Amino acid sequence: MIRFLRVFFIIVLVSMLWVTSWASLECALWRTPRAVATHPWFIATLFDTYWGFLTFYCWVFYKESSWLKRSVWLAAILLLGNIAMALYVLNKLFRLPASATIEDLLLRRPR
Repeated sequence: MIRFLRVFFIIVLVSMLWVTSWASLECALWRTPRAVATHPWFIATLFDTYWGFLTFYCWVFYKESSWLKRSVWLAAILLLGNIAMALYVLNKLFRLPASATIEDLLLRRPR
C-alpha cells in the first residue's frame, strides 16, 4: 500500500506542477475574466476546494506537534493547494519503510 501511495502522490504532484505551469504560461491568475471570477460555479468550486484543503489540514494539525510546522503547512496548503498536500504526504510516505501499514501513515506515533 505504501508503494502505491508513493506512486499516486508523485503523479498528483507532477500533474499539478504541470497543469499549474501550463495555466500560468497561458494566462496570469490575476487576469481571470470578471465573468469567470464572479460566476456562481467558480465561487462554489473555490468554496469546495478550500474546505477540502482545510479538511486535509485537520489531519496535518493532528500529525504535527510543533506549532511552527502546523503554521507553515497551513500557509503552504492554502497558497499551493494540492501541490503542498502531495508534498506533505510524500514527505510522510518516504519516511516510512515500504512494509509500513496505512495506520503508520495516518496515525501520530509517539517519538
